[in-house]
Amino acid sequence: MMKSLSADLWVFSYPLKIFGTSHGRTVTVIRLSTGKLVIHSMAPFSADDLNAIRRVGEPGWLVEAMLLHDTYAKEGRELFPGLPFLGPPGFGEVVGFKTTPLLPTPPEWDGELKVLRLKGAPKLEEHAFLHVPSRTLIVADLVFNFPPHESPWNHFFHRHVAGLRRYPGMSRIFRWCITDKAAFRESVAELMAWDFDRIIPGHGQVIETEGKGKLARALGDAGFV
Repeated sequence: MMKSLSADLWVFSYPLKIFGTSHGRTVTVIRLSTGKLVIHSMAPFSADDLNAIRRVGEPGWLVEAMLLHDTYAKEGRELFPGLPFLGPPGFGEVVGFKTTPLLPTPPEWDGELKVLRLKGAPKLEEHAFLHVPSRTLIVADLVFNFPPHESPWNHFFHRHVAGLRRYPGMSRIFRWCITDKAAFRESVAELMAWDFDRIIPGHGQVIETEGKGKLARALGDAGFV
């Protein structure tokens, strides 16, 4: 079911298992003032999902925001043939089909949707998005925000393997992938200068309010703020 967060912003939540744990996968649908849609992250869309998307606007772009988010890329491309598929540097090699760079952003996004490359982690190449009208930050794996009450295995894996002490939090794997901490901190400073309150993480629950403070705390726990 597609959930509305604001007048031009919706999310879908899908199950996703990693090593037997429930990570989930969030798809964000952004409607621009032109009526065209940006679909952020691919998923196993059903016929009902596709109908729900098309009811709110005309699909215009498909987006994956980091190199490790290739799970349903081919399926999304097949379901929306002919649409530009935007991804980070090297994403086309990962998925085996041609993709368009995320930067510079399409002119149609100007003033409504911003994109920032998080430098210093070349194995990830995550790009953060800001939906300006709704003050919403959209990320992939920068931080996770899983429910407070998890199954014992989920709790053990997320805390002791992924290294998530509290939510939202940055995973141990993401931290390991940061090879240039100075460049990453520079990107974080630029990100934190954006005006946002809500955060949509790629995995876990939407942070509806006080997102900037919660993100600062999570990045501070990891030593990057």
